[in-house]
Amino acid sequence: MAWLEIDLDALTGNVAALRTLAGGVPVHPVVKADAYGHGAVPIARALVEAGVEGLSVATVDEALELREAGISLPIRVMYAIPPELVGDAREQRITVAAGDESTIEALIAATERPGGAEPLLVELEVETGLGRGGAPPAAMASLVRRVDAAPGLRLTGIWTHLQASEDDRITARQLGRFEEAALDLAAAGRDVPVRHVAASGGLLTGVPVFDGVRPGLSTYGIVPDELTDVPGESRASFRPVMSLHARPIRVVDLPAGHGISYGPSFTTSRPSRIATLPLGYGDGFARAHANRAEALVRGGRVPLVGNVTMDAVMADVTDVPGPPITLDDEFVLLGEQGDEHISAEDLAQQRTTNTWEVVTLMSGRLARVYHAATGAVVGLRTLTRWRG
Repeated sequence: MAWLEIDLDALTGNVAALRTLAGGVPVHPVVKADAYGHGAVPIARALVEAGVEGLSVATVDEALELREAGISLPIRVMYAIPPELVGDAREQRITVAAGDESTIEALIAATERPGGAEPLLVELEVETGLGRGGAPPAAMASLVRRVDAAPGLRLTGIWTHLQASEDDRITARQLGRFEEAALDLAAAGRDVPVRHVAASGGLLTGVPVFDGVRPGLSTYGIVPDELTDVPGESRASFRPVMSLHARPIRVVDLPAGHGISYGPSFTTSRPSRIATLPLGYGDGFARAHANRAEALVRGGRVPLVGNVTMDAVMADVTDVPGPPITLDDEFVLLGEQGDEHISAEDLAQQRTTNTWEVVTLMSGRLARVYHAATGAVVGLRTLTRWRG
């Protein structure tokens, strides 16, 4: 079997570290993409227990999933939503994003239908340089007036997203544009309720926190890849929440000259003991790890050999000291065992990607085992059910 372990104690500690960096403003962690692969609903529940003020997602379906699970905290959606789902967002008090006139007009049209619902909560995105969404600063005042004139909408804030928080020059230019938008609104006599800019990178590089922060990757104990200058003591404040484990489904002795997996891209050069682990790219362990990655077993490292398949990877355990490896041995492919550690950064470098992708692509068919500070299991999520 193969499974992910989710350390809720580490999650709580990461939130505490983020609160310190945020300096007292509300913290709305990002739980999009199934909480970066960690499991949106159980992670959201743990974040509620940790005392966060709200949550951030990318799609309205993600927000509705949390509402259906009983999460009552404020939830903001960071991308425009389909007009046909505006009614659901309005009814469920979900804040939606807009950043252009056409999106606002669509929201207005969708909220003009009769009914006694509260206004739809709207935040406006400011385009400060990312090139992905939002309105330029010069357009914000007119957009705000349009929102204010619509009885079915209520403006709750403005925000922007940083392009490269590690680059002081780029960030300063973006912050200047964001301040320009806020000043234009003030000059027009409109106070903005909430302003937010900083995500994980911004928090760790000292970007102004304004009225709130929305940390993503750091919530899960990983410092963004590009932040190479973050001091060791700051990195030590964050502990990875996710680890990947497996027990073999087959251990066999093969002769020299035996091919391993499809291809084959690896052939034994000596009599070898090979353990088959039941996970592969169908679970989010990419083919790019073929003949590059390692696993931990009995506190030491062993190579993964042959091509990664959809459902299996093979470990060469020939040189593991002591009695031969058996089906009872536990392997770690992401995380710690003994004094050894395989990080998301290690896996990202092997497949030439970033740490966000490594954790987010962990498939739903991997069982997720949630445990607390005592090590006791507090929940298990599989494809078919949640067991508390």
